[in-house]
Amino acid sequence: MTLRRADRLHHLKIGAQHPLRRFMQHRGALVGMGVLLIVGVAAIAAPLLSWHDPNATNTKLQYTPPNAEFLLGADRLGRDLWARLLFAGRVSLSVGIAAAFVATLIGLILGLIAGISGGWIDTLIMRTTDAVLAIPSLIAIAIVVGIVGTGLEIVVLVIGLFGWTEAARIVRAVVLSLREQDFVVAARALGARNGWIIRRHLIWHALAPLTVTGTFTVAGALLTEAALSYLGIGVKPPTSSWGNMLYDAQQLFILRDYPWYWLPPGIAIFITVLGVNLVGDGLRDALDPHG
Repeated sequence: MTLRRADRLHHLKIGAQHPLRRFMQHRGALVGMGVLLIVGVAAIAAPLLSWHDPNATNTKLQYTPPNAEFLLGADRLGRDLWARLLFAGRVSLSVGIAAAFVATLIGLILGLIAGISGGWIDTLIMRTTDAVLAIPSLIAIAIVVGIVGTGLEIVVLVIGLFGWTEAARIVRAVVLSLREQDFVVAARALGARNGWIIRRHLIWHALAPLTVTGTFTVAGALLTEAALSYLGIGVKPPTSSWGNMLYDAQQLFILRDYPWYWLPPGIAIFITVLGVNLVGDGLRDALDPHG
């Protein structure tokens, strides 16, 4: 019996390593992790990697081309674009991660409630989900931000409030597939309440697909923040984000004559979103129970 138990534990341990091993063998995911590591370190170490205040202005230096002192040149107010790019990374990544966390948390709670409750509660939550999905999210977010106001906290909350639908539907599907399983039925027969069943059983089964969804939500939140800031209703200046750096470069003569002004933030958004999506693909493949 002892040998059989040890053998079972060994196989369970090997099985638990499969997702991590599959993830580490996913080349795209490793590339994405490398990209995100570089971007994250650059954002965290922004004060060490730049030698100018990102908000310090000097109109005599406006539109300065890249040189030894200003690696990416200077903007229309003479601000160091390299410093602004690094500090903007902090803001954009913070907004993307925080908004994705808010959206995923809301989706988790609503999905659990809808799946375990059923009946009119499930119908109400799912019809609300359908209504939110039917609204063009960027337009709705822009309207709400325009009414309520701008700022980091507002942008995070509004993006989160419109980004929870996918997470809610996935969690609900997981709960619906499990609530009639023997272990849940047995728990109910022993008098367990819905809250106890959710905490002890259902929430853990929902975490794997929710992790994948949350990763892709980060990419969506990054793009939404960039779009809002590009429209001038996102992160408020002088705080820099990649989106409002592009907003500053909207003039035709800047697009034509000063490519160092708008290319770096555009490339930063592209490679960061690409890195997040690659990691999300890797997680999805690694956590696939049929993989």
